Amino acid sequence: MSLVGFSAVATITLLLCVMTGPDRDDLDEFYTGYSSLSPMRNGLAIAGDYISAATVLGTGGVIALFGYDGIVLALSTALSLMLLMFLLAEPLRNAGRFTMGDALTRRMPGRGVRIAACAVTLAALLPLMLVQLAGTGQLMAFILGFSGESLQTGCIIGVGALMISYAAIGGMKGTALIQILKIVMLLGSGMVVAVLILNRFDWDPGALFAAAAQNSGVGSSFLSSGLQFSGGPSPDLDMITAQLTVVLGGGVLPHVTMRMYTASSARQVRRSMSWAVSGVALFVLVITVVGFGATALVGRELIAQVDPQGNTAYLLGSQAAFGADVSSAETFLFTTVTTAVFLTLLASVAGMILACANSLAHDVFAARVQEMSPRREMTVARLSALAVGVPAILLATQVQHRSLQWLVTLSFCLGASAIAPALVYSLFWRRYTRTGLLSTLIGGSLAVLLLMPGTNLVSGSPVSAFPEADFNWFPFTTTGLVSIPLGFLCGWLGTMASGHRKSEEQRHQYEAVEGWILAGAARRDQ
Repeated sequence: MSLVGFSAVATITLLLCVMTGPDRDDLDEFYTGYSSLSPMRNGLAIAGDYISAATVLGTGGVIALFGYDGIVLALSTALSLMLLMFLLAEPLRNAGRFTMGDALTRRMPGRGVRIAACAVTLAALLPLMLVQLAGTGQLMAFILGFSGESLQTGCIIGVGALMISYAAIGGMKGTALIQILKIVMLLGSGMVVAVLILNRFDWDPGALFAAAAQNSGVGSSFLSSGLQFSGGPSPDLDMITAQLTVVLGGGVLPHVTMRMYTASSARQVRRSMSWAVSGVALFVLVITVVGFGATALVGRELIAQVDPQGNTAYLLGSQAAFGADVSSAETFLFTTVTTAVFLTLLASVAGMILACANSLAHDVFAARVQEMSPRREMTVARLSALAVGVPAILLATQVQHRSLQWLVTLSFCLGASAIAPALVYSLFWRRYTRTGLLSTLIGGSLAVLLLMPGTNLVSGSPVSAFPEADFNWFPFTTTGLVSIPLGFLCGWLGTMASGHRKSEEQRHQYEAVEGWILAGAARRDQ
């Protein structure tokens, strides 16, 4: 039934892309879908982009294996989207048009800024794409019951080709409809599973938590902070750094911020974000119940035995919720759960490919050729989807059997250390200069790329990417403690190094567009 469900979803979603994709050479239609989605649908699409397969499977696994620390991670994920809603969503919509490069060059035009923005976009999203493409083979193997490496590789290639097709054919509107379908299926099936789990414990969350702690093998530590980072030299500081990285980095990743440009007005983007935050908050509740239910009903030891990272915990918890005797209706429901996870993989990577392709086409190639025709730019965008997707598929087939948690962390660290400082400074600091912007993007990214290989996610532990090696020298799981302040510092130093005259020029340039960026209206002198 799962195979039938997967095939049906793939067929329906591809048909949606063909039917809703741009049929004319119109850039606004391809990049923003004419901003035609209602706030509710746009909000669901934002939530769909935000809740990736790494969130569903990875966060569910952390909750099932580490209890309290997993809940904090899930709450940090929701908080990141709330920060985007209250701080950056409206200025981003006002400043940008199609890509993050548009938002950054609103006050600091230049091809160098666009190229840097594109490079950071690719660096931040490619690791997430690899994780989810590699997870496709593992998910199919787990659900369909095969273990052959060639079959898993075939699944990655086939599903990857489908994801490229979504981005190239459907554009923004086509991928938005897939995200909406995904979030509705994911929340709907997840809520039913959560209800079944709570019913097993007589609707008493306390009993669920107690059973999970008892079946975790670590007792009360399961309900206390620090279990996930207990092997490090500073567990509490490591935990705080990891959550700060998620809060600052999750909401500013380019495949999420590109949805801000699809809102037709500032009011629309506020209403869209309200729907998105509500959807993500509901998902946090669902995944918390399912994660704890997996530990309570299956056991932490068995979950870790199936997958040391716990990525199958969400599916194991869903299976356990039905009990020993499974009816046809429950089999259908579990098929819906697996299909929703499969669709999450499809939609998430399609959105990331689209964000990367848009940035390549609009920020690099179109900026290089003056007055590039819309038809040619759309062709370049579609070819860019192929140019991004094919290497991602090939890399995913090579790393599919390694622990990839460090790649997820790398993406969030780049978001928190390079993208977040650049957006905050560009949108709100009047004296911020072009040199400061380039220093932020390059300095924050280099700090992450230099520090990440030294973390215990890459080597030095049994669950690292290279457990057979040990070049672990950085004492924390994420780079955020050093790279986030360094990203902000690089921006400040670059601006100061530009000199007072350049800062004053930038201040006057910012004041010319300040009313538009912050309020969505042209500045009017009284």
